[in-house]
Amino acid sequence: MGNINKILDYKGKSILITGGTGTLGKALTKNILDAYPEVERLCVFSRDERKHAVMAEEFPKSKYPQIEYIIGDVRDKERLLRVFEGLDYVIHTAAMKDVHTAEKNPDESIKTNIGGAQNVIDACLKNKVKRVISLSTDKACAPVSLYGATKLASDKLFIAANNIRRDLSPVFSVVRYGNIMGSNGSVVPFFLKRKAVDGILPITDPNMTRFNISLDDGVKMVLHALENAWGGEMFVPKLPSYRIMDVANAIGPECEKPIVGIRPGEKLHEEMISDTDAFYTYDLGKHYVILPATHKWSLDSFIKTFCAKKVENGFNCNSRSNINWETIDSLKLLINRLKNN
Repeated sequence: MGNINKILDYKGKSILITGGTGTLGKALTKNILDAYPEVERLCVFSRDERKHAVMAEEFPKSKYPQIEYIIGDVRDKERLLRVFEGLDYVIHTAAMKDVHTAEKNPDESIKTNIGGAQNVIDACLKNKVKRVISLSTDKACAPVSLYGATKLASDKLFIAANNIRRDLSPVFSVVRYGNIMGSNGSVVPFFLKRKAVDGILPITDPNMTRFNISLDDGVKMVLHALENAWGGEMFVPKLPSYRIMDVANAIGPECEKPIVGIRPGEKLHEEMISDTDAFYTYDLGKHYVILPATHKWSLDSFIKTFCAKKVENGFNCNSRSNINWETIDSLKLLINRLKNN
């Protein structure tokens, strides 16, 4: 187990990103192509042909000969079984992510987020992919929304998949964090658009809080997990929180801010580690890991390798009780960077 913690060798390797045309998928693509040009293949897998065309303009085959654009849906197991042939690493970001859409269309969310997750797992097992990282969400911790419930089920599937494998691969692990600042459907672009259109920023609840992660930090966390996973861990970064009213005041202090109420499936505050999870949670310095109840490696070796410290019983990671907060000024800086990119 000692050699698993070494930085991965990307030379001659094949990587596939499901949902690769999304915000995180594009950022992962850019990071991998820039940092690891020796990668043999980088497959961008997505069902949205228009997004493929747009992304191909930014990452053309002529400049990035390693890149491959593959149309497909994680619901289609046969397609995955064919596409995953010869892959070394898979990063699974594809999901139906909109809370309100999932509440209105539960069967579609279940097909993609749970059925699609199982299809990815089966294709990885069949093709003996070496490493697999699945992206989760804070909404999967003690979920109240269908989206959160489907992602919790997905997390459980990926973690349990380590018990199915017969040898050292695939290694399945999960990364959990909140909405990426500035990503499609998140509050910052929504508020910026509303400010430009009518100067009205609707507030669900003035006390609402959320975790905040930048796109760059999100990418770093995924690649850190890909390189360091032993199998079955859930990686949870230590993130600052923000108040929704601070975001609104950072974007449009002069704007009208009517209170519209919490919508179905929303929480007032988000949670990434519950007090129940604390029994299996370890502090690794810059992030936490929630370990699986059963695993194929030595806990003592894991603790020694990562200098892991068990958190106290009753510990939780909640956006309301966080000790690290974004201010209006820090939010303004982050939002200006987004607007200039």
